[in-house]
Amino acid sequence: MSAQPESPNTEAPDLFRAEHVRKAFKAPDGTELLILDDVNLRLREHEILVLLGRSGSGKSTLLRMLAGLSEPSAGTLLHRGRPIEGPVPGLAMVFQSFALFPWLTVLQNVELGLEALKVPQAERRQRALAAIDLIGLDGFESAYPRELSGGMRQRVGFARALVINPDVLLMDEPFSALDVLTAETMRTDLLDLWAERKIPTRGILLVSHNIEEAALMADRILILGSNPGRVRAEIPVDLAQPRDRESQEFRDLVEHIYGIMTSRPAAAVNVAQRGALSIGHRLPPVSVNQLAGLLEELHALEQGSGNSRISLPELAEDMHFSVDDLFPLIEAVELLGFAQVSDGDIELTAAGRLFVDADVQERKELFARHLIARVPLAARVRAVLDERHNHRAPGTRFRTELEDLLSEEEAERVLDTAIDWGRYAEVYAYDDNADVFSLDNPGEEPDEGTGE
Repeated sequence: MSAQPESPNTEAPDLFRAEHVRKAFKAPDGTELLILDDVNLRLREHEILVLLGRSGSGKSTLLRMLAGLSEPSAGTLLHRGRPIEGPVPGLAMVFQSFALFPWLTVLQNVELGLEALKVPQAERRQRALAAIDLIGLDGFESAYPRELSGGMRQRVGFARALVINPDVLLMDEPFSALDVLTAETMRTDLLDLWAERKIPTRGILLVSHNIEEAALMADRILILGSNPGRVRAEIPVDLAQPRDRESQEFRDLVEHIYGIMTSRPAAAVNVAQRGALSIGHRLPPVSVNQLAGLLEELHALEQGSGNSRISLPELAEDMHFSVDDLFPLIEAVELLGFAQVSDGDIELTAAGRLFVDADVQERKELFARHLIARVPLAARVRAVLDERHNHRAPGTRFRTELEDLLSEEEAERVLDTAIDWGRYAEVYAYDDNADVFSLDNPGEEPDEGTGE
């Protein structure tokens, strides 16, 4: 059995501390794009802290600021009690993309960090070989990255990080590009090195969007919301290592995390209930086919279990979906009123069951009614087209409105989703070449002009 790591030291200065950190970027049009807002964070000695959140929550941005590679727009960042004013010494990072130099061998890639620190060649070679052996790549010293599998290349990334004997290890979704089995093996190997104190690292900060990964590895989990990133919850994890995925305690923890990540703040719920969403509401970028597939899967699970409430962890496992795959779909079916989420479970609404049982045309008609009633941007497009004598309007008309509320890139993405959903429902048509919305049926000759 693996040795247990030391308990987090609550008396020593925090390895890292973030206080009321805010990060914003200037968009090309001069507007401010807020990424992180009022973020507070502590990484203690002998602790694995996991930052858990979806894409767009600012996790990687926060990691870069803690590393000293980027400055906050406001707030305070400290390393061992001292302000971070540049690259932090004694720090190593592991990335999702491996970031290896293809023209260098495994040994040469691992030596790079030591070379930058001006370590003498003989010592550099000795330490690099020891690190390669530690992470299980002994015998591959002369291989080039192209000769290695994804898991082996990521092991090289770990060796390159560990060879400098880092005080703190920052990891930016290091397992997300790997297949399931390889990722599981690497998590276990890292936890063993950590528990058996085979690495000198005093703290690990891991960025992830994988809920089970966070539950498996963390001593503490910070859950970040999105747009902008804010800390939604802090969860201490006191389960002993190695953790049993099948235990009730582990399953309860995963359910609890799903519940937090799928819940909406009271203010957002009230807005949704009042039907006061703006046209700039960030529509999740999912297709109608994906929505229909989710509703059909929920119906099948409901029929199979005899229970109308489906556990989100069970759904994710059944569909082999990550958080970033599943949560946009859940948002979409909730927004359209076809399902509802509560306490980590999802349940079809009466409308959702009607959709599943309907034929193709009935589905379109039901979707159209819900789209106009519940998606302000789609309702706005349709209203403008109805008002114009020729029932046509340029895409720029709506893009401009959206860019008052969203970044240019986000506005384009949201409009693309509205186009996809509106076309399916036959609420309006869209000509991509002309960038024109209309009420024309396919094959009909449109009226002249755009009605601008």
